[in-house]
Amino acid sequence: MAEFLTANDKRTHYCGELSAKNVGERVCVMGWAQKQRDLGALIFIDLRDRSGILQLAFDDATDREIFAKAFGVRAEFVLLAKGVIRMRGEGAINKNLPTGEVEVAVDEFKVISAAQTPPFEITENSKVNAELRLRHRYLDLRRPDMQRNIIARSRISKLARDYYADNGFIDIETPNLCKPTPEGARDYLIPSRVHKGKFYALPQSPQLYKQLLMVSGFDRYFQIARCFRDEDLRADRQPEFTQLDTEMSFVTADDVMRMHEGFLKYVLKEEMGIELDYDFIRMPYEEAMNRFGSDKPDIRFGFELCDLSSILKACEFKVFAGAIENGGSVRAINVKGGAKFSRKEIDSLVEFVKSYRAKGLAWLKWAESGDISSSYAKFLSEEENEAIKAAVGAKAGDLILIVADKNSVVFDSLGALRCECAKRLGLLDPFDFKFLWVTEFPLLEYSEEDGRFYAKHHPFTSPMDEDLQYIDSDPGRVRAKAYDIVLNGTELGGGSIRIHDSEIQSKMFEVLGLTKEEANEKFGYLLEAFKYGVPPHGGLAFGLDRLVTLLLGLEDIRDVIAFPKVQNASELMTKCPSEPDAGALAELGLAIVAEEE
Repeated sequence: MAEFLTANDKRTHYCGELSAKNVGERVCVMGWAQKQRDLGALIFIDLRDRSGILQLAFDDATDREIFAKAFGVRAEFVLLAKGVIRMRGEGAINKNLPTGEVEVAVDEFKVISAAQTPPFEITENSKVNAELRLRHRYLDLRRPDMQRNIIARSRISKLARDYYADNGFIDIETPNLCKPTPEGARDYLIPSRVHKGKFYALPQSPQLYKQLLMVSGFDRYFQIARCFRDEDLRADRQPEFTQLDTEMSFVTADDVMRMHEGFLKYVLKEEMGIELDYDFIRMPYEEAMNRFGSDKPDIRFGFELCDLSSILKACEFKVFAGAIENGGSVRAINVKGGAKFSRKEIDSLVEFVKSYRAKGLAWLKWAESGDISSSYAKFLSEEENEAIKAAVGAKAGDLILIVADKNSVVFDSLGALRCECAKRLGLLDPFDFKFLWVTEFPLLEYSEEDGRFYAKHHPFTSPMDEDLQYIDSDPGRVRAKAYDIVLNGTELGGGSIRIHDSEIQSKMFEVLGLTKEEANEKFGYLLEAFKYGVPPHGGLAFGLDRLVTLLLGLEDIRDVIAFPKVQNASELMTKCPSEPDAGALAELGLAIVAEEE
């Protein structure tokens, strides 16, 4: 039977706080039983709370009723223990625990709650199936590594509030029920009971509200904002996520980048003890693509792309020459030390690039012994082969990997391949933090499938002043005053200077294919606000989940979110989404229509 706390049962310490300096003190601790060890005349219980583990000791001096209760304790029982801190016996010190020198000689003891045997052991770095862990997330969150992750996230959130408050930002909440947006990912729609047949949307970001706050004169805005996007999931993406969201008035792109670069340096110093005393690299989008094949390049290692098109445009090998003739390119990476890859491993790299739409992968392996094997060398002249090796700087021990295709495929496949090779060679230290800004993104990207332009970021991003002249004649040429902050190959956040001129904003809507009537229907409140004096403004939003994941050296953002969704956007623990109550649907004026096969 469970025992209850009384007015005298006050916790004096967390388990992990106690050490040799507390010897002789009387304490009261509470937590979960990690394990019980019955040695006959002695019983030891490891008591766990969020701070760590402390040993409880029961011996021949312990009251027999208390000893009997301790004998019945099993893993995950919730316990209260009172007693005096004493040093452990000689040879019993556990050097792996911060509290390993001491124990509690228990003289008062309560079993507050018994527990069934859990479906998995509550241990550090559990290898248990992820689905089982998520079905019982409340148990998974008891594990020390998971608790450290969530507590670290809390600390980083506080650091964000402190930093932005100290720099004059005002914390303002924006609505979670808002107008559906036509651009970007799919909205989650919420039916209105009062306005039947009409819907709210959950915000994909507070974008327009924070711009309106700049129109309102607040000058600097900050929010830890919940955002929602109904899109396909990845390891670093969830349908609901958290942004560190900001906006600033009377600023240039440089002002915004410096402010947020300062935040990242502050977090690394306060949370990680790492001081970065240099300015982050700034790299234009075009350079990032040409050098790394990615707009979020990992710069912890080399393997940069090398354009071989000028060398091979007249070659007789149709795979290479044909790609160039069709407007594409032939590019290579030199994987330093890659000659250690076996033929089987190289074949697996061939299959890897096919998942990025590449038709194949040409390679040359230059062994340390000097022997050369290749899939393409026999199709080229000796001069062309030597020119390739010279262009990529190849030496004995290297592996040359080549993709020939249209540029989008070449960039995607080689950009991913260089990271895959670095991973296989063990070059990716998660705590080697390499930040950079990617700037000057294209303002628009053309969809051949839809036959129209879409905003690369969003339709409120300002074009670069010198490119505005091309907005009608050559929209794809226009660069944006946009910037992404990238860490180790992952986009941490992105932002831009916004359009603050109503004529340019109207022109942007026109380029995106919106008529004046459609623009007014969807964004009339913004265009109306722009009539009353708009300061130049810009901002940035960090993905809090991604930031914490990377700083902790983790691979999956679900490990820093208390109750995450899985790949199909469902939550295994509560089994949501679920079917609504028929009465609730009727009240909303909705009905579920069966999908026709």
